[in-house]
Amino acid sequence: MASTFEAVIAPEPDLVARLRQITQTFLLRRPVPAALADDIVVTVSELVTNAIEHGEGTVTLRARLGDGEAHIEVGDESPAPARLKPPTDDEVRGRGLLLVSVLAHDWGVHDEGRTTWATFRLPGKAG
Repeated sequence: MASTFEAVIAPEPDLVARLRQITQTFLLRRPVPAALADDIVVTVSELVTNAIEHGEGTVTLRARLGDGEAHIEVGDESPAPARLKPPTDDEVRGRGLLLVSVLAHDWGVHDEGRTTWATFRLPGKAG
């Protein structure tokens, strides 16, 4: 049986920590190993921060556990899709999607560029 939650926030940087806490609590109440939960929480933080800094309008976080995977989606109202770009050595920022690409099993963009998603395989499930 799938477990889900959704949260909608104003695009305020101070609210990223709150979504991390909500996600952590959601994962702690399910059979998700701590290390995997940490990777998911970091991904939520990066995707929500990206939506706040580069998107438009409200930010929506959706999380779903089921069918052997955790699926995270973060959307905003901007049609400009998130893009992975290699940072230069002197850039202090700009590594969020690179980090997501390393932590997640897969990631991408849909909904005409308005939603960035990431999936994680749950232990004990092939696929």
